[in-house]
Parts: sequence; structure tokens; C-alpha cells
Amino acid sequence: MHPVSNSLKEQKDHGTLVFPCGLYEVFEDTIWSGVKHHWHDEIEIIYFMKGDYKLNVNMESYDIHEECFCFINSGDLHSIEPLSKSIESAIVLNPCILSFEHYDMAQIRLLHPLVKGELRFPRTLTPSNPAFKKVKEEYQEILNAFHQTGFYLCEDAQTITENPASQLMIRASLLKILGTLSSYSLLTEPVKTDDYRIEIIKSSLAYIRSHYQDKLYIRDLARQANMNEQYFCRFFKKALGKSPVSYINEYRIKQAIILLQTTDLPVMDICLDCGFHNLGNFLREFKKDTSFTPLQYRKHFSAKKS
Repeated sequence: MHPVSNSLKEQKDHGTLVFPCGLYEVFEDTIWSGVKHHWHDEIEIIYFMKGDYKLNVNMESYDIHEECFCFINSGDLHSIEPLSKSIESAIVLNPCILSFEHYDMAQIRLLHPLVKGELRFPRTLTPSNPAFKKVKEEYQEILNAFHQTGFYLCEDAQTITENPASQLMIRASLLKILGTLSSYSLLTEPVKTDDYRIEIIKSSLAYIRSHYQDKLYIRDLARQANMNEQYFCRFFKKALGKSPVSYINEYRIKQAIILLQTTDLPVMDICLDCGFHNLGNFLREFKKDTSFTPLQYRKHFSAKKS
């Protein structure tokens, strides 16, 4: 098996170049099918405010039925599947924004290890934990700062801010969250794992992201995983809960949604650009995923924007 190249991780900028921190939000009226399996170098703080979800992190599944926080550490393979109407948000940040030049004990014992991946956030934080209330208060301050001065990037579906005062307040609240978790001994050193399955799945997903516009054959995915086709299909479905074909179609539909939101391309062009070589198949898969036809979705999205 070939090693996973850094260039094949999630190809998306979170925040801006000078302030790599972005906000993502889902509301009850949002058309949202969840987040497919992916990974990134940044840390992600997810706040599940309302709804039921199935969260998958590094081949482990979590059923979310109450308000809680979930922390995604650098390199974690993760996905979110909403099971009901959802109110959810996430802050994705490069931990380097928490660091500063003055080298004190906080920098040595907390910030520097965090940036290097030698310190990890807890997986979840629920209201029963005494740290929850303080973390929620600071998280709300971060949301307020983004909402007051931020602007929404439609193509990336994220809110960013270039306001220096807001960036300072966001950074301060993130540091308070880190301090709170540390004071309650909730930060841990990473546990080394030899779970080869995670790396195989990462490699397979990277291959799909790089080739989704082309004709994709299961035999190619199986070959790069050093498996025969039948075994690979069983392995993939056991790991992600769906077949390789289903995952490929869902990923292509996700790209089609982005094009419908951000371009005026005809539906047929979007169909071909996203790797579907049959319009009927594209329309069928799109409606299965979104409950809309592509034109209905574009009209609905445009109406919401206005």
C-alpha cells in the first residue's frame, strides 16, 4: 500500500491565510446530508446543539442524542450523519493561531505539544461534565465574534472574519477553552495505534477524491489497497457502512451541489463534470440524496440566499 500523501487530504482552506479559523453552521431548515468521511490537519470543535447524529471517528461510532461537544484532532478520519432535524456548528482551526512568541510554561506544556500533535482533545464533552458550562460560554463568545464581523463564503459554506478585534476575541476564547480542558485534566497524550485499516481507508478516499470526475473502477481501488475486489468491497462497507459505489456516488453528488450553488452551469454539464456519464443516473442519485431534482435544488438555494 502506498503512503497517503499530504496533498490528498481535504483540499480546503479553513478561515483565511493569516487567520486560519472558520465557522460552519447547520440550522433546522438547512438542506444537509451530513459530512462524508474525510480528515484534515486542523483541529475541529463540533457543537451538537439539537438533533440526533451518528458520528464516526477513526472507525469508532458514536450515537449522539443530546447536546454535546465533540473534538476532532489532527488527522482523525471522521464523518457525521444527521438522523433528524439538526442544529449544529463547528469551528475548524489551525492550532498555530493559539501560539505566541513569549515562551512560558503554557507554551511549553500546552500550546507547543498541541501544535506538534503531542496533546489531544477529549473525544466528547457532555453537560454532565463540570467543564461543559465554561466551554459552552467561550464557544458562544466565538460564535458572537464571527456573527458580528464575519462574512459567509458561499463556495466553502463557511463564515470567516478579517476583523482584528474579532480575531483577538476568538483566539482568547479558544485559549480559555484549552485552559478549561487542561484544568479538568481532559487533555491527553495520543495513544499510538497500529490500525492499518484507517490508513487504507484514507488512501482509498484520497483516490476517490482525486479521480471522481473519471470512470472509477473498484478493481483500481482494490489494487491500490493490495486486496482483491470482493474482499475490498466487504472491507470498505464494514469500515464506512456503505459500499464503494455508494460512497463514490454520494461524493459526486456533493460536488454537484457545490456547482449548483456557485455556478450557472447547465445540469448536463454538472452531470459530466462530476463523473456521471448518464443523465438519468445522475438525476436519480441526486434526488435520492437530497429529495430534490438539481433544478429544484438550485431554485430552493437561490430563494434562501435572497
